[in-house]
Amino acid sequence: MSSDEIQTLWTDFRQTGDQNARDRLILNYSPLVKYVAGRLGAGLPAHVEESDLVSYGLIGLIGAIERFDPTREIKFETFAISRIRGAIIDELRALDWVPRSVRSRAREIERAIGQLEAQLHRAPTDEEIAKKLDITFDELEESLDEISRSSIVALDELWTVTSTGDQISLIDTLEDPDSIDPQRNLTDIELRQAIAEAISSLPEREKIVVTLYYYEELTLREIGDVLGVTESRVSQLHTKAMLRLRGHLAGGASSSRA
Repeated sequence: MSSDEIQTLWTDFRQTGDQNARDRLILNYSPLVKYVAGRLGAGLPAHVEESDLVSYGLIGLIGAIERFDPTREIKFETFAISRIRGAIIDELRALDWVPRSVRSRAREIERAIGQLEAQLHRAPTDEEIAKKLDITFDELEESLDEISRSSIVALDELWTVTSTGDQISLIDTLEDPDSIDPQRNLTDIELRQAIAEAISSLPEREKIVVTLYYYEELTLREIGDVLGVTESRVSQLHTKAMLRLRGHLAGGASSSRA
């Protein structure tokens, strides 16, 4: 479908609410749902079907089409991806399939990392994290494996509240910076700076995983090929990086409130 045809559909839908135009827009942008579902599904347990993620994401796409204002200086793709991802994550949260013990341990590791960073002024080693938690190194590794298998630990879940009261995912601040809503511009610049600082403080291999996954959009398996490790090891590195980032950002927020 040409850009002129798509623009005509947007005009028809906005001016008349034509359901046929809406349905054609949904069909045109449906590959976005498949893309987001595939990205999220790569880090989820095997029993989570991608077809389910797609159905959850379609709800987000429909909502995005109905709410999008073509006159705003933002690409629809950027607007829609955020809402598709949000719809999928909201539904997974509602299903509450992540064990409480896993959530609890993830929060404990995240908190320990934040406290150690505040004390050490650098990224703590795995050994230091284990000591802080009063567990062995092997027990920390087992916890990270369990978290990576059953939890959505990603930049998608690093939420913040803007000055206007809206919640956005921090990963949205990494995407298409030229299309940011002007009302959120200052907040997003600060968020991008905070994330860049947090990523730069990661251990080298974790930094590589984050860069290849979120910036180069490689899959976990492809990253494993680059690093010469298994996909499960990449998943663990990704989980560890996300917990470090969450701990780092939480520590920074605590410092700013002090």
